[in-house]
Amino acid sequence: MILLTGGGTGGHLAVVAAIKEALNAKGFKPFYIGSENGQDRAWFGKDSGFIDKIFLPSAGVVNRRGIGKLFALSKIARLALKARKSLKVLGIKAVFSAGGYSAAPAAIAAASLKIPLVIHEQNAVEGELNRRLKSFCAAFFSSFDPESPCGDYPVKRIFFEKARARSRIKCVIFLGGSQGASAINNFAMNVAPSLDKRGIKIIHQCGNAEFDLIDRFYEQNDINADRFAFEPNLVEKLIKADFAVARSGAGTLFELAANGLPALFVPYPFAAGNHQMANAKFLSDRELSWCVEESRLSSEVLDNILPIDLSEISTQLAKQIHSGGAHAIAERLLILRKTS
Repeated sequence: MILLTGGGTGGHLAVVAAIKEALNAKGFKPFYIGSENGQDRAWFGKDSGFIDKIFLPSAGVVNRRGIGKLFALSKIARLALKARKSLKVLGIKAVFSAGGYSAAPAAIAAASLKIPLVIHEQNAVEGELNRRLKSFCAAFFSSFDPESPCGDYPVKRIFFEKARARSRIKCVIFLGGSQGASAINNFAMNVAPSLDKRGIKIIHQCGNAEFDLIDRFYEQNDINADRFAFEPNLVEKLIKADFAVARSGAGTLFELAANGLPALFVPYPFAAGNHQMANAKFLSDRELSWCVEESRLSSEVLDNILPIDLSEISTQLAKQIHSGGAHAIAERLLILRKTS
């Protein structure tokens, strides 16, 4: 049996979803261990692509200090012991970890039981859990590592299937992530009147916390924007857009690339190791995207981009990733399952 773990945030969960989809396509259903405290249950609670799921009360360690960090570490240790029992009972032969605090108990349990562990590192800067477990794993995948067995990020097939080339900007989508981003929400409200006057359509994912504020803004300004808090089938929104303004989590970055959608990335400034800036530079250094620090975000930045013909950028973006990433990882897991 194969177990998938990792999550807490949408970036990690999207990778798990892509690997699950690839395993399902090969006629195999995995187990899942995640967290009660993140978005895991919302994503996978009713997902029939898993044999079963376990949600543990795991929590993050990054950015905690002193007693808080010691408490979080001791809790992970207790949950790892619980996960060990589950892995034994379920007869798990291979474990895939997407990282994040949801992954810690099961990934540590796998390493302690010497069950083959496959890790996918999403970001250009390795996360603490992945870095510590790297020497114990059977395979380590990363789209930012030239030594990775496969460099293609595990993105769900639909992003490739719905891809199209963009040229002129007729519709902008603002992506604050599933939890929203105040900086991007405020920027959207700042530039929306100007975009509306130019006849440029607006799609805005604003998160639950600020949805009422954003909704009132568009209503009061008589702007017919497609605004929503969260959309599980986000690709249906992306295909309508010609340009995105987004955070630069690796999942978002490569999903947009797979869909051929150029973007202005606004890295989250407090991301561990400033990994969102490193992610964004992966494309901006190739002149395939724009990147601006949150403190420097202004309407002039977008004004300078709007007249540009995006045809070449859109075409080259789609060449940065191929659709085999998830299947390569799924294939490795199936091989390890047979040989362990």
